[in-house]
Amino acid sequence: MSIVLGYDESPGAQRALAQAVDIARLLGETLVVVYADEPPSRMGEEYLAHTEALAERGRHALSDATAIAQAAGVSVEVELVSERPAQALLDVADRCDARLIVVGTYGESPLRSAILGSTPHKLLHWSTRPVLCVPPPEEEPG
Repeated sequence: MSIVLGYDESPGAQRALAQAVDIARLLGETLVVVYADEPPSRMGEEYLAHTEALAERGRHALSDATAIAQAAGVSVEVELVSERPAQALLDVADRCDARLIVVGTYGESPLRSAILGSTPHKLLHWSTRPVLCVPPPEEEPG
């Protein structure tokens, strides 16, 4: 079994990483860090350029997350997936027989999330596995 984490370097994802690392360490599970994004189109030269840009951003994000997890003594695997994030996380979770899927949220209202179809919202409705949605850090008073 494993813990699957959707990671994109957003503030919510960074908090989710901390939670996922703690859970994986406590349970002695491998943390599978997933960066998923799908290009808006699958045609032409723009597609290739966009795909490479997404892959480079994903490699950077996965490298940072891996370093954090390894520093905490957690075994880590990474997945860079060219697919919509919710479906990618579900597919990886099935393939890894994940105990839990962990994702950060962006602080959207439930209505906005339902209308726009956020990744956490989709996972809560589509997943047959437990899903932990970690909110972003509270904004500091300015």
